[in-house]
Order: sequence, then C-alpha cells, then structure tokens
Amino acid sequence: MKDLGDLKFFLGIEFARSKDGIVMSQRKYALELISEMGLNGAKPVQAPLDFNLRLTSIGYDTNVKEVGEEQNDRPLTDVAKYQRLVRRLLYLTMTRMDIAFAVQALSQFMHKPKESHMETALRVVRYIKSALGLGLMIPAQSSELLTTYCDSDWGTFLETKRSITGYLVKFGNALASWKSKKHEQ
Repeated sequence: MKDLGDLKFFLGIEFARSKDGIVMSQRKYALELISEMGLNGAKPVQAPLDFNLRLTSIGYDTNVKEVGEEQNDRPLTDVAKYQRLVRRLLYLTMTRMDIAFAVQALSQFMHKPKESHMETALRVVRYIKSALGLGLMIPAQSSELLTTYCDSDWGTFLETKRSITGYLVKFGNALASWKSKKHEQ
C-alpha cells in the first residue's frame, strides 16, 4: 500500500480540512452539472422550489382536468434527459441536504415527466448555482448534544393526499441522519 497523503477528492466529493473541521462538498460536480445543462449564464434563484408549487403526473391531470380547461403542461419529449438530470441531482444530495426535498419530489415522476417537471428540475440547478460552496461540515470539536428536527407538509401531495414527513438528526454540529417519508392520511 502507498500513503497518498490527506484525502482531498473522492468520488466527486471534495474534502477541505481546517482547524474547525472537515468540509465535504461537491462544488466541482455542481459546476459540471450547471455547465452541462447550459445554465452558466442563468440567473440564480434563492429557493429550490416555488413556495406553492404542486407537481402532478400526466394521469392525474387527465383524470382531474376541469371541463373546458386546456392542458398546457405537455409530456416531456426527451425523458432520458430528465432522468439523467434527476439522477445527478440525487447524487448531489449526499452533501446538499438543502435540495433533498425538491429532488425527492422530482424523482416521483421519472417514468413520465412533463415539461413542468423539467422546468422545476432546472430551477433546482439554478438554486445550486446560487450557493456552490455549500456542503457538510464535520466539526473538529466533540459534542454530546443530540438535536432532532422534524417537519411535515400535511397532505399536500395532490395525487394520494398523503403527507410527507422529514426529519434531520444532528450530533453536535454534524449531520448524523435524515429521511423523508410519505404517510397515508
């Protein structure tokens, strides 16, 4: 075996050490994603999703469409491009918990995405552009403080009327665990 020194880059994750701890980020990966999507000159946004955005499937739109209402949101012609983008965003959630909910919502439409799903996915990329250096911090100082945060959207998933609950567990200032789960109403 050979000693290669301190870990700096592994599987698309950058490691930066300081006296405060270790920061793991995917800045280079995020820059490649922005460039691949052609959003180098796009204006960044401050939130990954619009506040009142309700994504729905093609089947839901067909069954719930009001009489006389036009179907403006068409099925996406390049499904593979959407699927690749969402897969890349899923990989980015390893160090970017701030996009986890948005990516989870987008991943529900992988089999039959609509144009609005692709627009929303591109919005997430524009959000990533606004804060490229974000990542996970593993602090150097130890702590025995365990903190848990929980949130729920209470039945706003239109198609099944399910709630989506998420939680985040921190040990000291380091992220220990997180999860998002759908519940029946």
